[in-house]
Amino acid sequence: MNLTGGIVLFAVIWFLVFFVVLQATPGSQADAGDVVPGTPASAPSDARILWKAKITTIITVLIWAAIAAVIFSGVIDIYDLDFFGRLGPRPAG
Repeated sequence: MNLTGGIVLFAVIWFLVFFVVLQATPGSQADAGDVVPGTPASAPSDARILWKAKITTIITVLIWAAIAAVIFSGVIDIYDLDFFGRLGPRPAG
């Protein structure tokens, strides 16, 4: 994995985790009993985006580190993921 691959992997994991974390404690304005005029009652009452971004980053670092460790250790390589044999035989070494 090169630098670009690592950054792209981190970004993909970050957004996937962020979409999951966004659903944590979704408390709507209707639940809070304070609907701001001009907004739907289902809008979040306190989104806490910065807190959720920090939690997302911490979780993503842990997941990314585990995946990077597996890739760098050589336990799994591209030939293990070649289910259709398109890469040809594994090179010696």
